[in-house]
Amino acid sequence: MAVVEPPKQLLVPLKVEERLLMGPGPSNAHRRVLDACAQPILGLLDPRFCAIMDEVKLGLQYIWQTKNKHTFALSGTGHSGVEASIINMTERGEKIMICVNGIWGERASDMAERIGCDVRKIERPIGEVFTLEDIQKGIEEYKPGVVFITHGESSGTTCQPLEGIGKLCHNNDCILIVDSVASLGGSPLNVDDLEIDVVYSGSQKCLGAPPGLSPISLSPRAWKKLQSRNTKVPSFYFDLTMIANYWGCDDGPRRYHHTGPINSVYALREALSLVVEEGLENFIARHQKSAELLQDGFEKMGFAFLVQDKRHRLPTITGVLIPQGVDQKKVSAFIGEKYKMDIPGGLGKSAGKIWRVGLMGVNSTKDNVNLVLKAFQDAMDNIKLQNNL
Repeated sequence: MAVVEPPKQLLVPLKVEERLLMGPGPSNAHRRVLDACAQPILGLLDPRFCAIMDEVKLGLQYIWQTKNKHTFALSGTGHSGVEASIINMTERGEKIMICVNGIWGERASDMAERIGCDVRKIERPIGEVFTLEDIQKGIEEYKPGVVFITHGESSGTTCQPLEGIGKLCHNNDCILIVDSVASLGGSPLNVDDLEIDVVYSGSQKCLGAPPGLSPISLSPRAWKKLQSRNTKVPSFYFDLTMIANYWGCDDGPRRYHHTGPINSVYALREALSLVVEEGLENFIARHQKSAELLQDGFEKMGFAFLVQDKRHRLPTITGVLIPQGVDQKKVSAFIGEKYKMDIPGGLGKSAGKIWRVGLMGVNSTKDNVNLVLKAFQDAMDNIKLQNNL
């Protein structure tokens, strides 16, 4: 006899209301991507599934513009990319320099401390980026074996210039890890040209696939360091040597490591297919044009931005400063209720200071820009009307 009664809620088929996701991610998915999720499940080493994995690898090499052999996807969200990168590239007691200008540098520092790294930080205020001189000074002072920096800092809505950092790291015998979760597909990121050693991202932002996969790519220099470790990678699940083998990145037969999220891989494959069809340059240009239209529109409405220097604004997520006396949550709630649109506030040190308006994947269009601006104008007019009552 059952002790716990069957929940009545689960007798009703699931139905989720459509929302327009105009925040920092996830973004809405193309119908083809959603249809791909519904394809029949295959075995984790079925040759047909392995062929799909191979197509995903090619798509990721294309969007990152890299010839790195060890390019694949982790079974986990973007946080898995952070942790796997650090845990594979460092050993206990090794110095890692982390560039902190938002929550992702803070979380990388937390992860590195948990596994016993000697963490050294250089910091900039949220909404600002690092100069090459900042990084050089930090390397000269701390002499780290690994440097971590965020390309698209979604909490501060900054896009970090990366030119020269890879070369600087290599001249000082450092491995460079780059977080591109919020930037991949929205900003140019030529991994090989920039001499990036480890780069990771997430499936749910510009790529427009469901959350749950973290693409990652390792340079030959990074792979050599991984192979020459003195100790085993502390995490079995995140051991990139075994995951890379499962993805067919070495010359050995593929071996079972874990049960990959089969249907999520289908979805990522189809999302990458859409990028290939549009063309990478066109895909990136669309995101940049949409961001410019959005920012021009907000400026005409009298709004200001967290990131003052236009060159350093993240094209995928715009940080709009909340005017004095305006309740951020009331504006977001008004827009959510009337327009069925999600626009959240800040995160970490930007909480309570900004709205974070995202334009990623299929959502990055002129029509959506106009709709966002209309929704904000409507919300602000509503606030003024209420204040005058």
